[in-house]
Amino acid sequence: MSSMKKLWIAFGVVVGTSFAVLLFYGVEIYREAPPIPDKVVTSAGETLFTREDILNGQNVWQSMGGQEVGSIWGHGAYVAPDWTADWLHREAVFILDRWSNAEFGKSYESLGEEQKSALVARLKKEMRTNTYSKESGVLTVSAVRKDAMDANNAHYRSLFMDDPELKNLREAYAIPANSIRDQDRMRQMNAFFFWASWAAVTERPGHSITYTNNWPPDKLIGNEPTGSMLLWTGFSVIILLAGVGALALYYAAQREEEPSSVSLPEKDPLLGLNPTPSMSATLKYFWVVTALIVVQVILGAVAAHYAVEGDGFYGIPLSDFLPYSVTRTWHVQMGIFWIATSWLATGLFIGPAISEYEPKFQRFGVNFLFIALLVIVVGSMAGQWFGVMQKLDLVQNFWFGHQGYEYVDLGRFWQAFLLIGLFLWLFLMVRSVWPAFKKAQESRHLLALFLISCAAIALFYGAGMMWGRHTNLAVAEYWRWWVVHLWVEGFFEVFATVVIAFLFVRMGLVNVKLASSTVLFSTVIFLFGGILGTFHHLYFTGTPTAVLALGASFSALECVPLVLMGFEAYHNLKLGKSTEWLKAYKWPIYCFVSVAFWNFLGAGIFGFLINPPIALYYMQGLNTTPLHGHTALFGVYGMLGIGLMLFVLKGLAARNEWRDGVIGFAFWSINIGLLLMALLSLLPLGLLQTMASVEHGLWYARSAEFMQTDLLDIIRWLRVIGDTVFALGALALGWFVIGLKTGHSLKKTVDLSQTTYPSSAPKKR
Repeated sequence: MSSMKKLWIAFGVVVGTSFAVLLFYGVEIYREAPPIPDKVVTSAGETLFTREDILNGQNVWQSMGGQEVGSIWGHGAYVAPDWTADWLHREAVFILDRWSNAEFGKSYESLGEEQKSALVARLKKEMRTNTYSKESGVLTVSAVRKDAMDANNAHYRSLFMDDPELKNLREAYAIPANSIRDQDRMRQMNAFFFWASWAAVTERPGHSITYTNNWPPDKLIGNEPTGSMLLWTGFSVIILLAGVGALALYYAAQREEEPSSVSLPEKDPLLGLNPTPSMSATLKYFWVVTALIVVQVILGAVAAHYAVEGDGFYGIPLSDFLPYSVTRTWHVQMGIFWIATSWLATGLFIGPAISEYEPKFQRFGVNFLFIALLVIVVGSMAGQWFGVMQKLDLVQNFWFGHQGYEYVDLGRFWQAFLLIGLFLWLFLMVRSVWPAFKKAQESRHLLALFLISCAAIALFYGAGMMWGRHTNLAVAEYWRWWVVHLWVEGFFEVFATVVIAFLFVRMGLVNVKLASSTVLFSTVIFLFGGILGTFHHLYFTGTPTAVLALGASFSALECVPLVLMGFEAYHNLKLGKSTEWLKAYKWPIYCFVSVAFWNFLGAGIFGFLINPPIALYYMQGLNTTPLHGHTALFGVYGMLGIGLMLFVLKGLAARNEWRDGVIGFAFWSINIGLLLMALLSLLPLGLLQTMASVEHGLWYARSAEFMQTDLLDIIRWLRVIGDTVFALGALALGWFVIGLKTGHSLKKTVDLSQTTYPSSAPKKR
């Protein structure tokens, strides 16, 4: 049996088995999700609210920005509190004070340790006992919990509406006054907050852990790490070490048996490339990519500034017309849009280059798709603003406004529109590549994987259509991570790997047989941990405990290939210096070197920092998450998108030589700025929050009391250094791309097609 056939069998087994397990436990998540009661009543029989109130309250929460304003179950933004942790601690303190004043005539904090311990034991029994009846669909709460709920309702009503006494707290949380403008909407959102918090403290029937696996940490209510968290954390470390050892052994063996090397061309093969009309039509995609990068960076700076000046921007009352939730939404969404656009446009460029065939009306399709993407970007952003400003009803908001789920915030109409656009892109890709697939022999394996990854990109975005307006949050989170993890972090990465391989093959730098086997092997290794690694996002989102075990094990395997990124970086650097004409591709190749670095640091080290269960138990929802998010999303996928863009821009005008000054400054500023942002601000901030979470609980680590201390204020301001360097790099990148059109980024006197390089013996790989 040939090695390629073995790899394809391994690919089929890994993908088939992994998705079978993923879907099986998806069914379990549906079955074991925290129940939404038909009604919540007091022990005296008074109805407090209904199932419809809870579900509508979830929609109200989504309409004001949802996960872009604080977080629920640890998922969301980081300036405001985690509402589940905040609600639970306020409820617990209220009950303890009520009992203490009634029995001892003084506050809980004034009691001795023995008296405190007795009340805490009583509190745990009160709050952790499951009083939901599956048969009747009724959840019963005691009189004291009802009073605690009333106190919380009053607090959140004052916070989200316009109570002047909470003005300073609103500023600390970057929440504008009148974020919720209707009393009934406020009542419903409080009902949702109660339900999400109830699920985080109430034990599952027949178990001694809550629906969220005892998250968030808070000793007052008995939410402490379980033995299984410690067990699977240790197991994940063992799996990581074993995986690294096995892969290193395989890698060493393969390097010795590498297929015959390829002689490098003496002249740039792309000099003879005549871009087809559809290939040339991709140029405007990259103009938009550049514009979105610049705007995203500006919005990121504004969003970061909200953490230190909660209702404005250097005195300008920005939150009156551009609240933090809108700024952060656009910042996150633009990142997804420009990265995806860069990768999709690269696919549209490389398709005809692979097959040397331009299908009829291909250029029209490329242009039509471009217009559709512009409409989606502008339309979805406008809808999100209208939603957050409370100008849409709940149904309109779901379809055209803000869905409230991070990374998939756009309304359902825009989601569907984008899904149709992705299938149009898939159609354009298949029709341009299919002729090459039918006649190719050596490259057929690479082409097959290319087409599979294209199909997966279109199909897996469809997972975002699997929840509805009133879907249980635990179920919606399951499907959301299909989009965020499997679509963005999974098959898009496979697609990018194949595209880079095709670029190197087309330039004569890599043997097609070697490229095919290497890419297929890398895909198998990546997906082996990557598909089931989705579960590490779902440890504490109302899922069964088996999800924790699977997520811990397979997310560790996700890190295995990343530890060998140094080899990839070294290879790309060596490749860039292997022949004289390749120096013209210095900056695209440097971007790929940067990807390897950030894959190791951002996705590998910072990812594994938070992935093990016991680590994530204390770190979920803290600044260790954006530490990983920024360095992995921009460092890996962003730099890859920029590298692909630069490769295509070079391929569209291969005869021109670039000036190195501006693009060199842009490259180093972006990377150094990102590193400074991570090391000076996000990392120390996240670690200090983690210490606070371990000692006091997550509620404290996210509280204004802790986050507004002088030390943390200084650390947040330190981010200005990295942000400024990073922003200058993004602006320089934009200036360089504009210069490719105006000419100021080119050496006008040089035509590389007329350049002769010193003769030398063919260099071997």
